Amino acid sequence: MNRRRLLATGAAVAFAGCVSYPSDSDEPPSSRALLRDAIETRRHMTDLTARRVMTVETGGETVERTERVALRPPAKQRRQVVESTDPDVPAGSVTVTNRTTTWEYNPATERVEKQYHPNKTDTDRTRLVLETLRDDHRLSYRGTETVDGREAHVVETRPPAEDAGPAIGLVVGDTEFVVGLRAQSDPEALSATRTVWIDDEYRYPIKERNTTRIDGEVYHQLTVAYEDLALDTGLEPGTFTYEPPTDATVTTEGVGPDGVFESRSAAEEVAPYDLPEPTLPDSYVLDRITVVEMAERFGTTTTLWYNDPNVVARELYVAVKEVQRVDTAVLETIEFDGHTAYRRDGGKRSIFWQCDGLNYEVTCLTDDTPLLEIAASIGCR
Repeated sequence: MNRRRLLATGAAVAFAGCVSYPSDSDEPPSSRALLRDAIETRRHMTDLTARRVMTVETGGETVERTERVALRPPAKQRRQVVESTDPDVPAGSVTVTNRTTTWEYNPATERVEKQYHPNKTDTDRTRLVLETLRDDHRLSYRGTETVDGREAHVVETRPPAEDAGPAIGLVVGDTEFVVGLRAQSDPEALSATRTVWIDDEYRYPIKERNTTRIDGEVYHQLTVAYEDLALDTGLEPGTFTYEPPTDATVTTEGVGPDGVFESRSAAEEVAPYDLPEPTLPDSYVLDRITVVEMAERFGTTTTLWYNDPNVVARELYVAVKEVQRVDTAVLETIEFDGHTAYRRDGGKRSIFWQCDGLNYEVTCLTDDTPLLEIAASIGCR
């Protein structure tokens, strides 16, 4: 297996939170209740700092990395490697990302890769993984253990029997980690478990271990744990920006920051058309507006981004495009206020429509957002 894939893909699934759930009962909590509490903590947390230790064991080889991490879910994180046995991710490596930009610094090559992504939708993969474990996996409560001096409940999870196959996807941070397996011809020889240690005080994961076995023997194992965990304590200004070393070579990708604005008035000075003023639930606030000139045949796309600062990854956006690139033939046709529109359901929920030569889109990631009402507030002016 490529050693770079062992640790370069990011951090482990789910560690944060700051909510206590005291109980007067001597009965141990159920595994499902523990995961439910972890999800609620994740939904409302603000920030996290810790040392994170990751260990990967595969084929007789062990690779370990220790990072200092700061997180503000769902989009912002800072990771600095302080110890590493992986030559491809040496000590001193830094990754910083916010809603619009990611920097990755490799001290061995003295290079910084800077990627602009102002129109990236920020899903909360950690919460989605926890929800999948709660809803779809077979759960077993394994008592309590001490992790970094903290009492933690041990929950062992196994995927549904029908999910067993020649490969398994391990979610590690914000990426999908796929382990290539030797037992492809005999899926029954494969077993996979994910064990999560949920802190008793905060009711949130503090450690995780993902184990793949073939014929009962460990083939691949990833363990991640937090040390010196601090939750919702506030972070220093500038935590999620990065100034490259003066001797580093910087390469850039993506749409630059010139088209990112904090107010509607500033964006309207650049956009070639008037911007909508949608009526939104009171919990939503404007985060940013991006104005991007696409290839000539696609014109300009302006996107107004809104989020709920009290709920992680409760986000929606309103886009105005000179050229619509969605295939409406595969969408459901609906109507509102006499306008023909199109609806898309799934991971993203969207409504698309046209008005006076422009194309509009309202999209969100949650089921409780009144998309149709928001679209109707924009209408066709």
